Amino acid sequence: MMSRQVADRCLLLLEQCPSVKVLDITGGAPELCDQFRYLVEKGRALGREVIDRCNLTVLMEPGQEDLVDFLAGHKVHIVASLPCYSAKNVNTQRGSGVFDKSIAALIKLNKAGYGLPGTGLVLDLVYNPLSGFLPPEQTKLEEKYHQELRDVFGVEFNHLFTMTNMPIKRFADFLSRRGELEEYMDLLVRNFNPGTVDSLMCRDHVSVGWDGHVYDCDFNQQLSIGFVNQTHPGKKHTSVFDLASLDSLTGVSSNTDNHCFGCTAGMGSS
Repeated sequence: MMSRQVADRCLLLLEQCPSVKVLDITGGAPELCDQFRYLVEKGRALGREVIDRCNLTVLMEPGQEDLVDFLAGHKVHIVASLPCYSAKNVNTQRGSGVFDKSIAALIKLNKAGYGLPGTGLVLDLVYNPLSGFLPPEQTKLEEKYHQELRDVFGVEFNHLFTMTNMPIKRFADFLSRRGELEEYMDLLVRNFNPGTVDSLMCRDHVSVGWDGHVYDCDFNQQLSIGFVNQTHPGKKHTSVFDLASLDSLTGVSSNTDNHCFGCTAGMGSS
């Protein structure tokens, strides 16, 4: 897990770079990291928006009973994964019982004011396909999510983001076992949309791993494709301790590979 030393270095770089407005905390269940609440408190004290990439089920874990109140008290923007509005599809992708826990977590967030008008507590959801196809048009799917979650469970949220599955790690292995990886890559390439390039994550995003290594996007982090260390050419990765300022990354070229077509296919996914 991230150490206090790495967390403090990240916060110092954030403080010294006022052009960076958002502290986005992710990592499966980042709330379980020892430094999570520290980063939230300090990030908010610096006047930055703080985003929690939440898997929802963590809110129902023993020992996390006060987590929703903590997030609400610091006005943390929650971006939560809910790959579908049906139990069958969610449990197929995420495991048995996950859907019920996710709905219970959403109800708990609503009770705290998340997703409701006038509270300033933002709750966004994230959809990603179950298999090797592109997500549908975001606006229409958001309307369907609102209708289904409101009518069936009384759940409210702000917006829905649709994300394309990246052809890396477990999803790439899944496609490979089914003999569908080449077909999926062809789908991504055929649907390349140059209009997505200006808003790509790697254009204005700095991703920091638990060990302080710096990457230009979350997906390159998963693949350990880091920035070349300009200060110490012999080192494989650039660390937050190598950076005098985040401004030193301005103009540095992003690392690209085949998986980048996942962010540029269709309406984009970054």
